[in-house]
Amino acid sequence: MGARMIYPVLLPHIRSAYGLDLTTAGLLLTVLFLLYGLGQLPGGMLADRFGERLILTLSTLVSAATLALVVTASSTPVLFLATALFGFGLALYAVARYTLLASIYPDQIGAANGVASAAADAGQSLLPPLGGLIAAVVAWQFGLAFAIPLFLCIAIAIWLMVPPRSSAETSSSGSLSKDDIQILSGELRTKAVVRGTVALLLGVCLWQAFTGFYPTYLIEIKGFSETLAGTLFGIFFLLGVLVQPLSGGAYDRFGIQKTLAVIMLLAAVGLALLPFVDHVAPLVVITIFCSSLLGFATVSQSYLISSLSDTAQGTGFGLLRTISFTVGSASPVVFGAIADRGYFDQGFMLLAVFAVSIALIAQLVPEQ
Repeated sequence: MGARMIYPVLLPHIRSAYGLDLTTAGLLLTVLFLLYGLGQLPGGMLADRFGERLILTLSTLVSAATLALVVTASSTPVLFLATALFGFGLALYAVARYTLLASIYPDQIGAANGVASAAADAGQSLLPPLGGLIAAVVAWQFGLAFAIPLFLCIAIAIWLMVPPRSSAETSSSGSLSKDDIQILSGELRTKAVVRGTVALLLGVCLWQAFTGFYPTYLIEIKGFSETLAGTLFGIFFLLGVLVQPLSGGAYDRFGIQKTLAVIMLLAAVGLALLPFVDHVAPLVVITIFCSSLLGFATVSQSYLISSLSDTAQGTGFGLLRTISFTVGSASPVVFGAIADRGYFDQGFMLLAVFAVSIALIAQLVPEQ
């Protein structure tokens, strides 16, 4: 997951190498996030059919191969195509890890997802600044390429450590009967699932717009070096090591309405103040406030998982994530177009208003 967030840090390098404006750079991120969204459903279905171990291993191998295509792209169209394939490869990993945790920790799904997401954020806190540093010292391609051997090592570790499903489990979970489809269709139309998905979708829009352009904003508007911008971006994700478990635990105890409201209101404060601060120390404080965004997915996804039955849980959750991440992938290109027109500051203030709106919408999601 951390490799995906190297992209925003390297965006200035990629723009320079391929002559991209902010709108086109935003489109590149949209392609990455769009294919990440579209891959959620097949990832969930494949996890149901073949088991999590095989799909998690396959995802890491595909990600390594497609990342090699990204760093050797000879033209802008090839870069976009390779980025799309990379996003799809990463998507295969996403749903399988959640369904694996749901099967192991059914009564503590919020806390379990929080810890797992915190581990992902630990990677996202280290890889972006490291990638930015390598890009500044050597070349931007090496800022991504260093992750390829990491993917290969992780593939081996997953295959050795994650237990395979029995043949009965994979065959039964991978084949949906007509009754199963009717049950799933009914569950996807419930008030809890519909409103929970809306909350997830809006949160994805906000999160992808912010993370997609925060490093570029720090470099081009605030005048920070790429290394410093990457470090602040890394701090953002490093705080997720605390935010994710706390958010998951808060969800288990207080429910989605209160937890999501606190998360979004804290983020709104940071986003609203961001355009008015130019020094490192206060920007660290603002980054801390904005890092609360890292808790929204833990809360909303835990809610959705627990709202679905065990019957094809991977397929149902994969479909909901596909809808959310596919629609949400439009936010980077929209934000990039706003920034291209000289409204970078106003774009972040608009995100603050968006965060407050999500906090209000969360109050309409029924508690379980």
